Amino acid sequence: MKQGITVGYRVGVASRALAAILGGYAVAALATGCLSLVLARWTGMARADAVVTASLLSFLWFALAVVWVFAAGTATRAWIGLAVPAAVLGLGWFALRGA
Repeated sequence: MKQGITVGYRVGVASRALAAILGGYAVAALATGCLSLVLARWTGMARADAVVTASLLSFLWFALAVVWVFAAGTATRAWIGLAVPAAVLGLGWFALRGA
């Protein structure tokens, strides 16, 4: 009996899984870093409280990234949809650390 699942489909799912795991982690980590710096500097929140608050929100960023990856039309769009926010957050993190 012939399988109905092609190799291309399997590669696409594997690519999305890697995007969800690695890209989701990257976006969550960068968002956490940016948010903790913003909270500590511009709201007057204690550094420890800012880091805890940003860390708790990292679960939200990671979950949203995973949902995005599997909702995107193609695996390429999923990767691009994670790379753009990661780049913006990375630039923001470097800018905030220098401020």
